[in-house]
Amino acid sequence: MSSSINTVAVIGGTGNLGTHLVRALLVGGFSVTILTRQGSSTPQPSFSPYTVTFTPVDYSSPTSLQSAFQGQDAVVSVVATAAVQTQKTIIDAAIAAGVKRFIPSEFGVHTRKPGIEKTRIGELLKGKRDVVDYLIANEDKISWTGLSTGFFFDPAIKNSLLDISPSTATATLIDSGTEPWHASLRSHIGRAVSEILRHPDITKNQYLATASFNVSQKQLLEIIEELTGKKFEVSHVNSKDIYQQGEEKLAKGDYSAFVNFLKVHFEADGAGNALKEEESANEKLGLQTEDVKAVVRVLLEETGVLAASA
Repeated sequence: MSSSINTVAVIGGTGNLGTHLVRALLVGGFSVTILTRQGSSTPQPSFSPYTVTFTPVDYSSPTSLQSAFQGQDAVVSVVATAAVQTQKTIIDAAIAAGVKRFIPSEFGVHTRKPGIEKTRIGELLKGKRDVVDYLIANEDKISWTGLSTGFFFDPAIKNSLLDISPSTATATLIDSGTEPWHASLRSHIGRAVSEILRHPDITKNQYLATASFNVSQKQLLEIIEELTGKKFEVSHVNSKDIYQQGEEKLAKGDYSAFVNFLKVHFEADGAGNALKEEESANEKLGLQTEDVKAVVRVLLEETGVLAASA
């Protein structure tokens, strides 16, 4: 059987990350089908000048899924964290349809990092690890590639999720604020997925990690202060306090606690979650590290904080 991949079905292709993945796949020359939930009234996004097929599917029906996967070489899943366990049924349907490659909904945190299963965020992401374990157990029937990308950088900047607010010129740094962590633009994640499928042989049955760059809160703050010409009012918060707040939320069934644990995972002093050069798949995938300052300038222009460059 040929290892080449030409047709790709995307689950979650109309979402916050999915649209970036779909566009990158289209630019990469793939024929893309977006699976939508049967009866959904969500507007279909435009990918002009490219053409995309939208196929409604009943996710509770293996037969419906198998039918939708007919003729597809690969399936890319961008399902929400809360629904990751449903991917096992999706994988079974992909196997039955003869799909060659499955990319599970990983992205974000590196769920295969040794010891992560003992952390709170690792516990919350156990479903993702279980899905990759399921793929490993079935790799004689379907190949797979997992992908970790760190923080989704562009929405984090635009929505002040990194606790640096250009609109109010305030910043809250976790611990010293100097801990480096890896982050990716959604466009970078899209290119990574496209390159994985363009080179199926060298990415087969592997868990990869990629990033646009490593950065710290303090480095970001200095860049934003320089670009805006403002001196920010800076406060500090202890990562242990953020963690405890997350525990209290979780005890009440409030799963926004995930954001607390995410911040501690990446930004607490000594967290050690920058992407090391020897761990990065950027070279394997032909991806370049991006310039943090240039990226931040564009994002601040897009949000109206800075005037657009001529």
